[in-house]
Amino acid sequence: MTVSSEQISDYLTQYAGSLTNFDAQSAAELSSLPGTMVDDRFSGVLDSREDMVQGLEQSYPLYQKLGLGAVDYEVLEEKHLSQALVLVGLRWIFLDSDGQELTDSTSYYLLRQEADRLRACVCIETDAAEKLQALATARGVDLSSPTGE
Repeated sequence: MTVSSEQISDYLTQYAGSLTNFDAQSAAELSSLPGTMVDDRFSGVLDSREDMVQGLEQSYPLYQKLGLGAVDYEVLEEKHLSQALVLVGLRWIFLDSDGQELTDSTSYYLLRQEADRLRACVCIETDAAEKLQALATARGVDLSSPTGE
């Protein structure tokens, strides 16, 4: 049986919730090991959940400084590659505490049905860096500093 749209929606809702709540442990549990991230300038592999948690936690102060209040998503496409693999294109929507859109980004996730749950094997970011930079510039936040100062 292939991965259903309902399973994908449940996964993305859990992931968006973990980002909204700045819950790095829950977010890391939604990734396979190793986990791979790719964008125009970077490719990286995280071999442990501890590394994933640490990376996420390091980004939280910046997202808080930018005013992140919630994360939502819109599924753009699903491409079923096998019984257990699906490539999902989605638009992440980043909202402030009033529910107003701060920015968005388009990502692709290779999700795999594992024994206990759906997990992300690969995340491909297409425009997140540019959109994050534009938001930071508009808000006067320095992305070169870990604290955004």
